[in-house]
Amino acid sequence: MAYNFDEIIDRSNTGSIKWHYSDDTIPLWVADMDFKAAQPILDSLQRVVNHGILGYTKPTKALFEAIINWHSSRYDLQLIEENILFSPGVVPSLALMMHIFTEAGEAVLVNDPIYTPFMTKVEQNNRTLVTSPLKEVDGKYQLDLDDIEAKIVEHKVKLYLLCNPHNPGGRVWTVGELEALLLLCKKHEVAIVSDEIHQDLTLSGHKFVPFLKLAAAENYAHKVVSLTSMTKTFNVAGIKGSMIFAKDQALLKKISQQQQLNDEYELNLFAYMVMQSAYEEGEEWLTQALAYIEKNIELTLDFLAGHLPDIKVMRPEASYLIWLDCSAYGDDDQALYDKLREAKVELNAGIKYGNEGHLKMRLNVACPEALLREGLNRVYAAFGD
Repeated sequence: MAYNFDEIIDRSNTGSIKWHYSDDTIPLWVADMDFKAAQPILDSLQRVVNHGILGYTKPTKALFEAIINWHSSRYDLQLIEENILFSPGVVPSLALMMHIFTEAGEAVLVNDPIYTPFMTKVEQNNRTLVTSPLKEVDGKYQLDLDDIEAKIVEHKVKLYLLCNPHNPGGRVWTVGELEALLLLCKKHEVAIVSDEIHQDLTLSGHKFVPFLKLAAAENYAHKVVSLTSMTKTFNVAGIKGSMIFAKDQALLKKISQQQQLNDEYELNLFAYMVMQSAYEEGEEWLTQALAYIEKNIELTLDFLAGHLPDIKVMRPEASYLIWLDCSAYGDDDQALYDKLREAKVELNAGIKYGNEGHLKMRLNVACPEALLREGLNRVYAAFGD
C-alpha cells in the first residue's frame, strides 16, 4: 500500500514530548517521526485489543524467528534464539552494561559528540567518563584511533561505548573503521557495546555493518554486545522495547543474571506484538519512509545552501537527523537556542551532546514536507539577515 507521509496529524494535547508547546512552535528536535505507524503494526495492536485479554505474555517462537530473519536478510548477521535478550530500551541497556563490564570508578570511553545518555549513564552509575573527540574530515566525522588508544592506556579504560550509526553526526562507520577499532580494543582487552538503534535507517549509498558480526570473526565475542530496537525504525518509541545481542554463552548468562536483579528482562504484550509485526510486515512502510526522508534531507540541504550558506551542514549517512554548525551566527549556545525558540522553531542544542557540540544544532527532518518548510523558514527568520 502507498503511505501518505504528507499527512499532518495533530499531536497536541496527547502527552507528546515532541509537541509539548502551548503555542504554534514547529518541533524539529527529538528523534521522533511525525508519520503514522505502518498499517500492519496498527492492525496488530487492534487485534490485541479486540482479543480483550491483556495478560502476562512471553516472547513467542514466531517473534524470535522474525528478529532472526530480519537481521539475517538485511545484514547477514546470523543469530539464534539464545543470542537474543529483551530490554525495556537501549538506554536502560547502556546502564546495564556498566555492571556487566566494569566496577564502580572504572573508566568508560565514549566519543564526543555523542547521544547524551552515553555520558549521563556512565556518570550516574559511578563510572569514570572519558571522552575522545571525533575528527571532522571533509565534512564528516572520523574516529581518532590514536587518541582513543592514548585514552585507553592513560585511564585504563574497561569499556568503549560505540554509536553506529552515529548520533548526532549521522556516520555509518565503514568495515575498515570498525575493524581497526575492534583490533585496538582487543589489543587492550576493552569491552565494546555498540548502540545500533539507527541501523535500519541507513541511507542510500551506505552499508551498515553489525559490530557483533566482526567480533565473532575476530574471536572477541566474549567482550562485545550489540543493542538495537524496532522503535526508531518504525516510529513506535512510545512502545518501549529493545534487544540485546551477544554471541558468547557465558556473557549472555551474566547479562541475564544481572537483568534478573531488577526484573528488567520482559517486555509488555504490546511491545512483543509490535516488534513481531514490524519485522514481519513493516518493510514496505520503511522503504517508503526512507525515500520520503531522503527527499526531506535534500530539501533541507538545498534550503540552507540557498538561504543560510554560513551554516556548515554534515550530510547524514543514516537517520533523519542533520548536524548543523551554526557558529557563524553566534558565540553562545544558549543564545543560539533562544533565537530559534523566539522564532517558534525548536532544534536540539548541540552542546547537550558534549563539548564538541558547541555552537551546533541537531535538526530532525522526519515530518511532513509542509511542516519542514515552515520550520526551515523560521530557522531563516532566526538567523537570516
